[in-house]
Amino acid sequence: MTMRRWLLPEAIEDVLPAEAGQVEAMRRRLLDLFRGHGYEYVIPPLLEYVESLLTGTGRDLDLRTFKLVDQLSGRTLGVRADITPQVARIDAHLLNRKGVTRLCYCGSVLHTLPAALSSSRQPLQIGAELYGHAGSEADVEIIRLLADALKLSGVVASRVDLGHVGIFRALADSAGIDADLEQELFGVLQAKDQPTLRELLNGARVAEPFRSALLALPECYGGSAALAAVAQRLPALPEIERALAELAALARSVTDLPVSFDLSDLRGYHYHSGAVFAAYGADHPGPIALGGRYDEVGLSFGRARPATGFSLDLRELVRLAPRAAAPGMILAPWAPEDAALQRTVADLRAAGEGVVAALPGHDGDWLDAGCDRRLVVRDGRWQIEFLAS
Repeated sequence: MTMRRWLLPEAIEDVLPAEAGQVEAMRRRLLDLFRGHGYEYVIPPLLEYVESLLTGTGRDLDLRTFKLVDQLSGRTLGVRADITPQVARIDAHLLNRKGVTRLCYCGSVLHTLPAALSSSRQPLQIGAELYGHAGSEADVEIIRLLADALKLSGVVASRVDLGHVGIFRALADSAGIDADLEQELFGVLQAKDQPTLRELLNGARVAEPFRSALLALPECYGGSAALAAVAQRLPALPEIERALAELAALARSVTDLPVSFDLSDLRGYHYHSGAVFAAYGADHPGPIALGGRYDEVGLSFGRARPATGFSLDLRELVRLAPRAAAPGMILAPWAPEDAALQRTVADLRAAGEGVVAALPGHDGDWLDAGCDRRLVVRDGRWQIEFLAS
């Protein structure tokens, strides 16, 4: 059977004109928003040596990364599955600034498997990262910037869940849990699978009070009352007390958002180092945006830097945003010798209109080409009128 050459791989798709126009318009608005807050735009490469691309990011990103052999060097390359580690490399190794650095980016990433059944394996990732400030003020700025981005797009966040990977990490370290069990616990906590969690803890004979504390993490799901209730069941470890204080302070600082808590949300556990957050929308099954603190990634590039940021899939954001009717283009006659017409066309294009020259022999096809108006001469002047359907 002959292969259909126009078919694309599963969960890989083209972006056609109507959606592409919306995506590009949103990209420009968001990057302008980031620039207005002092975030400088960077464009990392699509692929790098895999050692650089995956340094400090953990097993999850490794499994999501396509790998290939570089025919020039013979070394293994990776196609980026996340741009954030690349931006951390730029901050730590190339810019090498002493103070606060704010960077933003937008580009395609590639995943070996889709994140969900309906997800693309080639998301268009856009995000903002803040380096060089360890205080909660940086986390507050990043969450508020995300809120501004969602507001600008017209997407309403139904809730923003706050978590902290330091709590699970402190419990696992204090309980002496080995790496294999830690990975299993990470998975069942993420799934909020309490029966399996209990079975794993009993089988490994995890001692108290750490066993009860780990069982309590999935129950911390909700508002400040849920956080306060679970805090009473956690051991008085300095790392946990510090993490709880950070979460409470962060929630107090972003009262304009529907903040809740989820201590079992360990997405990016091997990557993040502190407070994490996920923004959700009412009509979307998964998170709209993910973010958090990742102070340890820069160390892998030779320079430890406090870091926090967020990212989202721009195409998903556009699909969730209210769809404004895109203006059609204006059809102009093919008359390069008509100086008045050419001045009119130039003025329209300068004002932001799309003007299409009507090449000879295509009458009747211009509606399909996106034209909804045309230029005609009325009373000796070029004027715009609507095209008949």
